[in-house]
Amino acid sequence: MLLAIDAGNTNLVFALVDGGEIRARWRIATDPRRTADEYSVWLHQLLELEGFSRGDVDAVIIGTVVPRALHNLQVLSSKYFGAEALVAGVGDAAWPIKLDVDEPHNVGADRALNAIAAHAKHDGELIVIDFGTATTFDVVGSDGAYRGGIIAPGINLSLDALVSAAAKLPRIAIEAPKDDMSVIGRTTADQMLIGIYWGYVAMLEGLVARMKAELGGPVKVIATGGLALLFDKHTDAFDAIEPDLTIQGLSLLYDRVRGAR
Repeated sequence: MLLAIDAGNTNLVFALVDGGEIRARWRIATDPRRTADEYSVWLHQLLELEGFSRGDVDAVIIGTVVPRALHNLQVLSSKYFGAEALVAGVGDAAWPIKLDVDEPHNVGADRALNAIAAHAKHDGELIVIDFGTATTFDVVGSDGAYRGGIIAPGINLSLDALVSAAAKLPRIAIEAPKDDMSVIGRTTADQMLIGIYWGYVAMLEGLVARMKAELGGPVKVIATGGLALLFDKHTDAFDAIEPDLTIQGLSLLYDRVRGAR
């Protein structure tokens, strides 16, 4: 089976993929100082809890936007799984899609992987919204090419900045407001939640509308990331939710490399 590793700025996701099907997934906070040995102790216990063993993994692919985390993940692959990890966007695992932007070398691995998976699952021109540390809006052409997008602060990042800069504001959880008919809060916490949640809905709906107007023709909007389902309850901006888009992109990229060998 394939161990697909998505190393993001906030979390690392490890997923066990068999024939394109995700059999198990685990998440850990990103820490570039974490060693291969530490990853191994944690991961091997989780494999056993799900009924798998280290020997079930015969290939590893890594997609990362955290360069400092890459070395220890490569050591994890070689030392504990006996496999030379493929790195998304590098060497044999070079991007199979065109990065049709002015600085293709600066396109994050997660965004390219999302484009690969979204194009494989949906026809036509696409906007892919990924709710992560940053919220990204990416345009994928009907030919699968990545054509650019938008980077906005993630909702948790926005909330952290607000709380850290205002001494008397409390830390609140991100959730949908209980009263979806009113945007006038009666307490400080309610006012913060309304501002963060409905402000974010207004931002994503406004940006999607502007992107669609600029693109012209029919466009399908695909959402991914942990908070996509939270916002889907209160907006019609999304045509589909794909929670595992980045991992699916890693799996598709691995299958392409394996088929070429």
